[in-house]
Amino acid sequence: MKNYFIGIDLGGTNIKAAMVNITTGDISGTTSIPTHSREGYDSVIAQMGVLVERVITASKITKSKVGGIGVGVPGVIDMDKGRTLFLPNLPGQWRNVALAEKLSIHAKLPVRIINDARAMTLGEWQFGAGKGVDTVACYTLGTGIGGGLIINGRLHLGIGGAAGELGHVIVDLYGPKCGCGSNGCMEAFASGPAIAAMGMKAVAQGLTTRIAELCEGDLNRITPELVCQAAIEGDSIAKDIYEQAGRYIGVGVASIVTAINPRRVIFGGGVAAAGEIILDPIRRTVQSRVCLTDLKSIQVVLAELGNTAGLVGAAFWASQK
Repeated sequence: MKNYFIGIDLGGTNIKAAMVNITTGDISGTTSIPTHSREGYDSVIAQMGVLVERVITASKITKSKVGGIGVGVPGVIDMDKGRTLFLPNLPGQWRNVALAEKLSIHAKLPVRIINDARAMTLGEWQFGAGKGVDTVACYTLGTGIGGGLIINGRLHLGIGGAAGELGHVIVDLYGPKCGCGSNGCMEAFASGPAIAAMGMKAVAQGLTTRIAELCEGDLNRITPELVCQAAIEGDSIAKDIYEQAGRYIGVGVASIVTAINPRRVIFGGGVAAAGEIILDPIRRTVQSRVCLTDLKSIQVVLAELGNTAGLVGAAFWASQK
């Protein structure tokens, strides 16, 4: 079996790729290019083919030693057929696009696709914060809230690879409409945009908060990172915003902990970069709401691989079949 596989992370803004040694998790030849998604999926897939060649050149691994390509995709896919079904953040939504087949023609290598959050989960379990345990729940906190599950040493895929959408666990029966079509999902309360919106509301209401000073009165400049900075500087309103987001996440995590007893619950993504500011309310909420599981055996931790987790996981997925 070959040890080298290429991992690709298809994003709305950039496409990242790297050569991955799937035995050690080491990466090389990391390369990124703009997605230019408005040019259409055929153009983007052709760009991905060019990116593959750049990674091979940059990593100094000959193509004959590369076993294949794994692509982490931000949306709903048909894993068996290698097709994208619905990518909400890309123009045209990439409905029924034969991504694996088309990229394989360009790159002249076998291609497998996987949801990007499931790729991160696989990467963290194999080589990061989930290494060494058999059951993991992984959350990616960003523009949306994605997730993935490792159960008894296997990535849990469910029907058509749709299992693991942890951000769409319901945390409020009468909550606001979520982008998925349901109401009261964790994502609607605690995603990056939800945190930024709470910051905007505080400033618009004229509350005395460091958030207003940091954005200099421009609501469009308010991001989760800016709210986090205000919280780090001791602003009580900013801290309350992260407290509220953490509590909603904790409610959802408590359900997953009770259902599958993961040994580790892992958080990655841009919002998770807040560290203990978001983890502390999550842990406290889980502690108060889980009654049937020994929480001493469960760790709530930050991801370890950063932006490379999805690349590593996608490459590892490509190596599995």
